[in-house]
Formats: sequence, structure tokens, C-alpha cells
Amino acid sequence: MSEEKKNTNAGGEEQYSLNDDRRVKVLSPGAMVAKRFFRNRLAVTGMVILILMFVFSFVGGLISPYGQDEVFYRREYIKKEYVGVTENKEFRYLQLDEAYGTVAQAMTVLAIQQEKDSITATGGTYDVIKESDGLYSIKDGDKVIGAAYLDIVSAESSSTTFSPEFQYEALLALSKGGGEFTADGQDYEVSEEGLVSQNGESVAVCSRYVIQSKSGNVNVSNEFRESLIEALISDEEEFAFTDESGETAEYTLSYDAATKIWSVMQETSTQVFDTYSFPTKEHWLGTDRNGMDMLTRLMYGGRVSLIVGFIVVIISTVLGIVLGGVAGYFGGWIDNLVMRIVDIFYCIPSMPVIIILGAAMDGMRLDPQIRMLYLMLILGILGWPGTARMVRGQILSLREQEFMTATEACGISVSRRIFRHLIPNVIPQLIVISTMSLGSTIITESTLSFLGLGVKFPFASWGNIINDVSNSYVLTTYWFIWIPAGVCLMLTVLAFNFVGDGLRDAFDPKMKR
Repeated sequence: MSEEKKNTNAGGEEQYSLNDDRRVKVLSPGAMVAKRFFRNRLAVTGMVILILMFVFSFVGGLISPYGQDEVFYRREYIKKEYVGVTENKEFRYLQLDEAYGTVAQAMTVLAIQQEKDSITATGGTYDVIKESDGLYSIKDGDKVIGAAYLDIVSAESSSTTFSPEFQYEALLALSKGGGEFTADGQDYEVSEEGLVSQNGESVAVCSRYVIQSKSGNVNVSNEFRESLIEALISDEEEFAFTDESGETAEYTLSYDAATKIWSVMQETSTQVFDTYSFPTKEHWLGTDRNGMDMLTRLMYGGRVSLIVGFIVVIISTVLGIVLGGVAGYFGGWIDNLVMRIVDIFYCIPSMPVIIILGAAMDGMRLDPQIRMLYLMLILGILGWPGTARMVRGQILSLREQEFMTATEACGISVSRRIFRHLIPNVIPQLIVISTMSLGSTIITESTLSFLGLGVKFPFASWGNIINDVSNSYVLTTYWFIWIPAGVCLMLTVLAFNFVGDGLRDAFDPKMKR
């Protein structure tokens, strides 16, 4: 046979005739699958979205200047109740002698109302002497046995108590416009404003206004007391006071007619969580209710959701391959046993079981990281029956083919027949099932986290990020809390479904080339 002549074109390139087999480019099965896959625009779009999500979640968290649990603060001026004030308008009584009992005290009320100058009680008749509008002395001759008063003697220190003699002498000196007095063998001095001092040191205050601090660390100074009482007498609603350190604070007065108490509110600068801060240059997606950067939490949340999805799918796929492969190859009672186990798992109500286990882990106060591992194990163990049934069905049809007879004739072990010759033929179907189940697994994890049964704080996932939307006000006002996480979740699940559909079509040999 003569040698076939070769034709060349003008550029010197070799050309082949139409019936020459070298004109046909032969593709490997993998190349054909890849070619069919990349012709599917939706599948390619899904792959691009997944690549972007992986870069966003795993690379973005590394380059973010913030940590996933880093808390930010801001300064706010808020009003806190500083002290409460009540005005004493009813006479109280001091008992300086046993003769001034409850009957005499009751008669004193009538004498003051009827403007009488004496009372008759058990033990005799006593004089009622008006020292001032706020003090009446009850005397038996020259002896003072009791007193009715409106001004209250309050000690500077809560641990200090005063005798009835001290209180009477202080009030008596105040009724005379102030001055010195002696009580319990010690000398004191009271000013016109009612400040009682000893050796220049303030020890008590006489006033009809009783001031009670609302916090244990509040020490009401005499200067503040004077400014407050002056504001109350003048019916002012606001006043300012400068303390010894030179700091000026604004105070607001409000009166509650039901309790007859003035509330003194102090406006102070307080460091609080930077909660629900709208997007800024520092925080591109704002902050959440804990004052954490939303963009950073979104990155770490994607990382957790994707990791949980992949690990759950790996666990369920491995269990499904092993049990489905054994059941399909051996058949008989082994197949029957494995399939009955599959039926039992199909009958288990997965969501109620997961909710119960999540509540149990809440009660046990498990570490969030350990809890996340348990969550992946539970989801993986509950998700293997579908894979096992598919693998079993494929192996039942493959084990009767000629290549399996050849492996048996060659003396290849059972494990190698299953995992080296049968399982590889099921890989295309496994890839499709695993890819499409990733989306549903991420949805399940996000649902559990949204219900508070999945990934716990401080770890972030797209589900527990959306869980921050605890009421309609947050839902309608702070869109940056839930919309970005919802969009990421939707795009990721759609992308996995697109890729799964594309792989299913690419592995189908009946698809058009």
C-alpha cells in the first residue's frame, strides 16, 4: 500500500482528510462531565457564588480588623434616679418620759388641731407649748415629757443614731433660729438651715424634706441638700449642682402624686454597648444588639454555617456508604437488618428530637464549642438513611455485572470489591446527593440557631444572627441586622442547589453533548 500523502496549507500546517480518525478529539469521561457542567450557566453561576461565599467567610474573617466577639461601646447621657424626696406633713412624736404615752400623743393631735394649750391624759394634765409651727413641747410643769414635730433629724451617716434628747434639743434650737445646744453631755450647734455640727463637723440635718439615696454609693452632701430643698421650695423642675471636684451635673425633679415622692433624676455620661448602630465607615453593616460588628459576625457566621454543613454531610455520607455498601453486597439477612434500621430512622421525628436534645443541652449549660460538635453529630447521624438506601440500590444492580465476577475469580477480598470496585461506580450519584443536601443541612442548622437550639453565643452563624430580630420594631427599623444574613443564606443554598442540578445533568450520559 502506498504511503498516504499529507496536505499542508499556506501556513505550513498539516491538514488531515475527512475520513482520518486523527481529526476526532477524544475526551476522557471526566473531561466530558466537566464540559457538560460548564455549559450549564446556572451551575457555573452557583459555583461562582459558592467561591465568593467561601472567600467572604474564610478569608474575610482573617483580614477583618475586628474579632467575632469584640464589643464596641459608646458614651450616652442617660437619666438615672439619684435620690427620692418626701415632705413630712404629719406630726411625729418624741417620748422623753414614760408619762407621754400613746394616749397623750393622741390627745396632742387634737390639741394642735383645736389650738388648745393643754391636754388631759392618763396621769394628769400637761401643757402644750408651741415653740414654732413645726414643734410643740409637752411639759409637766417645767419638765419636758414629749414633743410633736414636723422637722426630721437625719444623721449624716446611716450607722449613727440619736437619742430623743438630742433630737428635741436640736429641733428646739432650730425653732429659735439656730444656735448652740447641749445634749447627752456634748455641745452642738445648729444653723438656720438646719445643719447640726460638732466642732465644725456636720453630724445631722433637721428638715421636713427626707432625702433617701437610690444607690448605696450615693453620698448626699449638705451643699447638694441645700440646693435640692431650695429647688423644691421654688417649685423648679430642673437645677444644676457643682460638686467639690468641680463637675456640674443636671438634675430633673418629678413629683408622683400617688406616692407623694419627688424623684430626682441625674443626667450622667455612661458607657454603654454600641447596640444597633447604623452603618458607618467604621462598621459597614452597623452593630448588633451586643455592640458587635455585623460584617465581621456575618463572615464568621458563614464560616460556621458552611463548616457545620460540610461536616454533617461527610458524617451522613460515610455512614450511608458503609452501611449501604454492606447491605447491597451481602444481601440476605444483613440487607434486611440494615434496611429495617433505615426504616426506624425514617420513622424518627427528627425536628422534635433535635429540639428536645437542644433543650437538654441548654439545661446542662454545655460549652458552645462542645454543643456545636454535638449538633453536627446529631444532624449527621439522623441524615444517613437516604444515602444508605441509594448506595444499596446501586450496588444491587452492579454486583451482578461481569467485572464483579472477574474480581471474585481473581480472589480479591470482599472489602476491596466493595470499596475499590463498587463504591467508585456510585460516586457520581453520591456527589449529586451530597451537594444538594448541603443546602438543606445549612437551612436546618440556621433554623435551629434561629430557635436558640443550634450554635450559641459567642459563636456566630447566619441563623443566630437573624435571631437578633426579637421583635417587630427591630425587624422594621434595623434592616442591616437580618437582611444581609438572610441574603447570604439564600444565595448559598441556591448556589448549592444549582451546582447539584448541574452535576446531576453532567453525570447523566443521556444528556446532549
